[in-house]
Amino acid sequence: MRALIQRVSHASVTVDEKVVGRIGRGFVVLLGVTHADGRAEAEWIASKIAGLRVFDDDAGKMNLSLADVDGELLVVSQFTLYGDARKGRRPSFTEAAVPEQAEPLVDYFINQLREMGFTVASGVFGAHMDVSIHNDGPVTMLIER
Repeated sequence: MRALIQRVSHASVTVDEKVVGRIGRGFVVLLGVTHADGRAEAEWIASKIAGLRVFDDDAGKMNLSLADVDGELLVVSQFTLYGDARKGRRPSFTEAAVPEQAEPLVDYFINQLREMGFTVASGVFGAHMDVSIHNDGPVTMLIER
């Protein structure tokens, strides 16, 4: 499982010209699932994200977590995180999990974060989405398990 995390001042996701998810300060999580992933990977990544200290404290140091700043999350499933472009010009996506495996794990990941007390918005699995990300910093991290 891969999560590309961006610290944002605000973000939203739109499907068919309708906003389906919107957050203020927090993280946009672009989440990719591969064949070997299960609940353990989703739990580990959710816990890691919840504890990341990448928000500035009063001294300007990245020392605060999402909970410390009452941050929110916008989770968007993104199979292209498992795209392999090493050969040729068209990426291969064979490492991405099939939708029947990926969708329940994305939902489980979102529920893990909600159970931790976070406000979590999301995109629509499998839909064409327009994601508006106002990266803060910019701060972008790749977390993989």
